[in-house]
Amino acid sequence: MDHTFQILEFNLILEKLEEFAHTEAAKERIRNLTPCLKEGEVKKSLRDTTEARIIIDRMGLPPAVSMNGLQDIMNTARQGGCLSAEELERTGGMLTAVKRFKDFLNRCKYLELGLPYYEQDLIPLEDLAREIYESVRNGRVEDSASKYLKNIRQDVARLEEKLRTKAEAILRGNKKYFSDSYVTLRNGRLCLPVKKDYKSLVPGSVIDQSSTGSTLFIEPAAIMELNGEVELLRIEEENEARRILYMLTAAVEENLEVLEGNKRLLEKLDFLFAKGSLSASMAGTPPEINTKRFIRIVNGRHPFMNPETVVPLEFELGRNGRGIVITGPNTGGKTVAIKTVGLFSLMAQCGLHVPCKEADLCMNSQVLCDIGDGQNITENLSTFSAHITNVMKILEAAGPESLVILDELGSGTDPAEGMGIAIAILEELRNNGCLFLATTHYPEVKTYAKEAEGITNARMAFDKETLKPLYRMEIGEAGESCALYIAKRLGMPDSMVRRARKYAYGDRESLREEEPDFLKEKSGIKKTGGPKIEKLKKTVANKNVMEQKFTIGDSVYIYPDKKKGIVCRPVNEKGVLQVQMPDKKIWINQKRVKLLVAAEELYPEDYDFSIIFDTVENRKARHKMEKGYQEDLEIRIE
Repeated sequence: MDHTFQILEFNLILEKLEEFAHTEAAKERIRNLTPCLKEGEVKKSLRDTTEARIIIDRMGLPPAVSMNGLQDIMNTARQGGCLSAEELERTGGMLTAVKRFKDFLNRCKYLELGLPYYEQDLIPLEDLAREIYESVRNGRVEDSASKYLKNIRQDVARLEEKLRTKAEAILRGNKKYFSDSYVTLRNGRLCLPVKKDYKSLVPGSVIDQSSTGSTLFIEPAAIMELNGEVELLRIEEENEARRILYMLTAAVEENLEVLEGNKRLLEKLDFLFAKGSLSASMAGTPPEINTKRFIRIVNGRHPFMNPETVVPLEFELGRNGRGIVITGPNTGGKTVAIKTVGLFSLMAQCGLHVPCKEADLCMNSQVLCDIGDGQNITENLSTFSAHITNVMKILEAAGPESLVILDELGSGTDPAEGMGIAIAILEELRNNGCLFLATTHYPEVKTYAKEAEGITNARMAFDKETLKPLYRMEIGEAGESCALYIAKRLGMPDSMVRRARKYAYGDRESLREEEPDFLKEKSGIKKTGGPKIEKLKKTVANKNVMEQKFTIGDSVYIYPDKKKGIVCRPVNEKGVLQVQMPDKKIWINQKRVKLLVAAEELYPEDYDFSIIFDTVENRKARHKMEKGYQEDLEIRIE
């Protein structure tokens, strides 16, 4: 699969997607993203991307959330350690981000999408965030964290000022003893810079000396006691700050379950909005997904080509056959076209939008490719040998649910034998029942594709006037012999052109009539098999019944909190219904709602639900309206 990712440049798509993610977990998930084989999960993933894209288009990007180091912080709290001031600040910052994200999703609810309702699972722990903010700032415990800490720091500041005043007085009184006119701190002690010759005249303790030894830094005996008092106060200050950090760490530990839930959900939302941002960056659209082995692309653009200059790809495969053989001039865009089809298939099964006007893409158990010269110097394989080695692996793995893409089929060897090998490979692919695209220059292969059942010719258009490729695929038409045409336009005499055509094509009959016997034999290639697509199970229920899953008056559970409510408006076309909770009415996606008791079991027939859901004013207004027109009377609906 990694080989296919490299060839089709899907790894570059993942790198671009990773640039839009902010959390390390989302980036790791992107790096490990592979096509999903479950139809239901692919469709859900695409819906999530679509909703994220709608929100980005209508509301802008959600607030960025960085959770660097948060897992280590939670591990420290869980193991009974003490969080530092910096770690607590990061925790408070994450909770602030949770609040901003929750507010953003709440503002998005008017779009009537399911994704904004994730806000119900985001818990900002505002009391804890406020406590952290008031107690810790700029990497230290704030004076306001406790009255005792504030008093200690005031005492320290007062004593230090007293110390400095006394030391400076000593300095001014005996200037000739000192090498400088200022006091200094050495090893945390307030000292005076005493000349070595006057050491005995300044009583005190030598704390340090200069590099030359000519200056001694002495703590004068007169301030030694005050220095000791300051040190004791600093120890008390440190103990009080540590007590506050332990207290805040304990509060974090008490809320670890909520913090971890917030972290997981923010990482998931980061991943979803990264997909939406990628879609916006390449003007992507959500493809339809099918399991009927059918591909249709309208105005497709390779993601890494300039959308203003690229010629859009119109492509269809699977309705009138399982294979397409593309011919046309070099640099005509054949390789880009087949890479685009393969890349779109991978992107869609990873829940990503594709850059096109519209697309209907089938699920594939595998996308198998042989594109490029494939030469392997380390294994001493020629271009042809490398191609055949890759193709044989592909034929062994390919099955009815595979998409196979082969470039320059049969190239790199004698033209006659290469042509035969190309046809043999196409015949094997046809027998496999897989979808396949192949490019080739052999005219005989065009004839084979025209006559073989289930294979269609296609060509890259060529402008005969300007002698330039148009980079436009035309399905149903075989590519012409552009080399002979170009030679004629550039002055080659007709006689030489006719002679060249004769040597190139001769007077051969159709290739199907001369098909070698070994091509008609049953394939002897041993199949290795591969993964299987898991199709979405179709329900037998009537469509209208599915749309009306809930009716007014149904008693329901609201997940994940398992709160009870009563349906007051049924599911609309966007899958959202309104539920009366004990204190308010909410709109919520039907996926988050489970039926508890049906309305028909709770209420008699023709029960008036306005008793439950309407205000007194509305009920009175309705009662008056039933008697006739009432001017200036209105009913307010929430």
